[in-house]
Amino acid sequence: MSSALAAGETPAYLGPIVVFIGAAALIGFLSIRMRVVPIVGFLLAGVVIGPNMLGLVGNEETVTAAADIGIILLLFTIGIEFSLERFARMRRHVLLAGGIQVLTTVAVTASAVLVFGAGWQDAVFTGFLVSLSSTAIVIKMLAASGRTNLPSGQAVVGILIFQDLAVVLMVLLVPSLSIRGGAGGGPLEILKALGIAALVLVFVLVVARKVMPVVLEVVARTCSPEVFLLAVVAIGLGTAWLTSLAGVSVSLGAFLAGLVVSESRHSVHALGEILPLQILFSATFFVSIGMLLDLRFVLANLWLILGLALAVVLIKAATGLVALRVAGLGTATGIWGALLLAQIGEFSFVLQSTAAGTGLSVAGLGEKGPQALIAVTVLLMAGTPLLAGLGERLGRLTGVRGKAARPAEPEPGEGGVKRGPVLVSGWGGVAAEVGAMLRQRGIPVTVLTLSPDLAAAAERDGHLVVRGDSTKEHVLREAGAETARLIVIAEDEAEQAARISTVAQPLAPDVPIVVRATDAPEPELLTRAGADRVVDGTRAIGLTLGAAVLRALGLRAEDASIHPDTSRVVDFRPDPDAACPHTSEINLVLPATPGCTECLRQGRLDWVHLRTCLSCGQVGCCDSSPQRHARAHAAAADHPIAASAEPGESWAWCYLDETRIDPAGPEESG
Repeated sequence: MSSALAAGETPAYLGPIVVFIGAAALIGFLSIRMRVVPIVGFLLAGVVIGPNMLGLVGNEETVTAAADIGIILLLFTIGIEFSLERFARMRRHVLLAGGIQVLTTVAVTASAVLVFGAGWQDAVFTGFLVSLSSTAIVIKMLAASGRTNLPSGQAVVGILIFQDLAVVLMVLLVPSLSIRGGAGGGPLEILKALGIAALVLVFVLVVARKVMPVVLEVVARTCSPEVFLLAVVAIGLGTAWLTSLAGVSVSLGAFLAGLVVSESRHSVHALGEILPLQILFSATFFVSIGMLLDLRFVLANLWLILGLALAVVLIKAATGLVALRVAGLGTATGIWGALLLAQIGEFSFVLQSTAAGTGLSVAGLGEKGPQALIAVTVLLMAGTPLLAGLGERLGRLTGVRGKAARPAEPEPGEGGVKRGPVLVSGWGGVAAEVGAMLRQRGIPVTVLTLSPDLAAAAERDGHLVVRGDSTKEHVLREAGAETARLIVIAEDEAEQAARISTVAQPLAPDVPIVVRATDAPEPELLTRAGADRVVDGTRAIGLTLGAAVLRALGLRAEDASIHPDTSRVVDFRPDPDAACPHTSEINLVLPATPGCTECLRQGRLDWVHLRTCLSCGQVGCCDSSPQRHARAHAAAADHPIAASAEPGESWAWCYLDETRIDPAGPEESG
């Protein structure tokens, strides 16, 4: 900075940024509560704060810069998610269904626009815009309905992948369609643009295969999320800038940068780090688009907008159905998938911004085009759940009346979906022992770690490895947390383990979580974070953690002679009407040993019953036992209350008052 801000002076850029982010957060929150897709909320936020309504943002340069970064990061993340391996795995759906959907939509839309007297450049440009669907909205709806991994979901995802790829080519072709500057739309210019893009693509692929894996491996060895994030952002923005110097659009450069990172085995880690930034700037991008919408235009041209929206739905429903039928889906699921794709997507705005200054207009509407595009897109995005519901109903009617040529696709969740592997977050000696034990029992293990060396060790042991930060929801999803049999959090400090558990528990509420912290276990912190079992890392060995894992999986019959379970947190909640005045000293505790602690030290096994101290977790034998260690510990440590550690018993005893304390009832303890 050339000069420091004087006391009390407010930077000019701060106001627009605060209004932007505040409006996006507030309306995004309201959108979630009203079950509206957040992207629609961001667009509406822009409408509210824009110059055509409240006029709260006046610094358009700040808005434009943030929106440009939003476009770059949006395409960068798409590039990371799109890997050549994924393309090969889904090539039939991508190339066949996706190619048919995009090409037929462009052709039908362009033909319709030509009928109404527009030029061929405007017609093709409009076809590009209409052919794209909202990846963000459709993917979220597929996940919510549980169809992502079903044949119908895979076909829809394949079409979305092809659309995302087509965006890159369209961004290249749009300037060549220019109706300004004479030869801008000539075949030679188009071939030249494609040639440059091909050369850039070849160079990027060489870098992706030979250079970038080595660079990211070196950065990842720092095990520093901050350094890794900076490196990933530098790769994304730097590649976009370099490709722009070569005459290729920054959007294509951002996508290619993501493709470079996707070929590294650290791609999941990279995506997990970049997503928060991408969400922030993408929200800014959509808010900035919403600022352009003029409600007065919408009211004055309501019938035009409704007519265009209906035309888009009819065209995309028809072309989508054809594509999905060719991909092998039945008519019923094809109708549902086609209507799910029948909106205009967020990347149409990227194309629209690319076309600025080229003279191209939407459907030949001239100055009305951008407003019409924004209005129709917002309307169809908001109506996507209704369109999907309509597709379900029409599909059921078709399935009843028609003669199915193949068996109907099973509903999500039917047929007892096989549970996935045990997911282990963190790797080291203790976790490796548990992994080996599980493999001997035929249970697959997926390992999550940031360390390249530990990842390599886990791979040598035969485990599937995902490199990434376990505190990131995306990384946990990529590792399969939602379908795991069990989540084991190992080799992490209690505070870090609690953060991982807090993210994993709502993501996979039915999956048990076992935590083995390397420091003091802090049972209350970990239990509140969602852990079902806690192993004390200061004294646990592989067998201890392994026993807890097997118990959580239900694979080891409980031995009545070995108790209490040292991975089960004792959360004794006393009856509030109990006469004992010492109940305030009760804590959440872990039993220290599976038997009387002092008797085990002395090599004795002659106790009768066991008690767990509710102040520190030490296990002692009862007054009927020869040594009476529970009472001795209460007197020596001034820990008055111990809970019965016998199976089926839930009461506690105060040694100071010689009083039995019953647990609270369900209403009182809830």
